[in-house]
Amino acid sequence: MPDLRMAVLIDADNSSAKKLDAILSQVATVGQANVRRAYGNWTKSELKNWPTVLNELAISPVQQFDLTRGKNASDMAMVIDAMDLMHAGDVDGFAIVSSDADFTPLVMRLRQSGAEVLGFGQAKAPEPFQNACSQFFFLESLSDDDDDAVEEDDEKEPQERVPTKRRTGAELKADNRLLKMLRSAIDDAADDDGWAHLSQVSNQIRNQSSFQPRNYGYAKLSGLIDEIDLFELTDDKKAVRRAPRRSTRKATRKTASKTS
Repeated sequence: MPDLRMAVLIDADNSSAKKLDAILSQVATVGQANVRRAYGNWTKSELKNWPTVLNELAISPVQQFDLTRGKNASDMAMVIDAMDLMHAGDVDGFAIVSSDADFTPLVMRLRQSGAEVLGFGQAKAPEPFQNACSQFFFLESLSDDDDDAVEEDDEKEPQERVPTKRRTGAELKADNRLLKMLRSAIDDAADDDGWAHLSQVSNQIRNQSSFQPRNYGYAKLSGLIDEIDLFELTDDKKAVRRAPRRSTRKATRKTASKTS
């Protein structure tokens, strides 16, 4: 992925300051965070721990008073700034930090203009918002510890931190949406022998959704596929295909036995 000029826009009223360092580290894998802004009503006691972190990470605080009781005005301010940045041509991509589905139309509009949009939010963030982003990262999967190991992802994919909790093979197999997405991507990228290059499979998936292996606990797509145990990987982990059904494998073995 090219070295993009990124704008990091943070909905402080709907996020945690604890993950900001990890978020910026992830953004750095695709480009430079030239614009860094956090929006919130800094008079609120809930945001009292933010100023120290914002100063350390050179993030500009944007004050937004609550115009109506029980509803903050940060969302609208973020949308206005994002559109201004897009039309000014100052950035190539955005990192939207929020779990609020209200940002879905904004993300769709930014991507329509060709911008890369990384989303950062909780796993409970609504699917429409997650899927609208180019990539969506669960805040729960981002490490707070800078000393955590970083493992290189598959070809042409950025380095990623690995969450401590992984989904088991049984849990992955039970995720019908995940299996359908993988099978469809492999079929679309497969050659005449059924093999598909893993980087093409990854690109195919990302064109359809905001899928990230790390959200399931894996640094590499190959590791996730291997754990599912329903697909075949080449020894170098560069290509994958659907595993033959058991009946087919048995028939192949019988044929080979008769031939010998």
